[in-house]
Amino acid sequence: MKKSVLTRYRVLAYVTGVLLILLTLGMIGKYVLELDGAADFTYVVSLAHGWLYVLYLVFAFDLGSKAKWPVKKQLWVLLAGTIPTAAFFVERKISRELEAKIADGPLATAKA
Repeated sequence: MKKSVLTRYRVLAYVTGVLLILLTLGMIGKYVLELDGAADFTYVVSLAHGWLYVLYLVFAFDLGSKAKWPVKKQLWVLLAGTIPTAAFFVERKISRELEAKIADGPLATAKA
């Protein structure tokens, strides 16, 4: 597996996580605090999060299939983009796990 597969997953995990937090704050502003402009903010952020989440799903599925994850692990990673802040924790765990495998892989030994 190439490091670029992990990198693009990581980028989308962070972007999806940040947008989901912004969306949560926008919803609080819209429905709880009834702030002016919160509806427009929520609309824009929800559109961005929705489309980028689809891209996150594609990249996460690609990463999981190349890493040969079991179905449960794959589902957890896919769902992490729907739970505020979960994407950050799951991304960090996955990155540590796969960076070690990439470093120990056949390309690393060929370069040494």
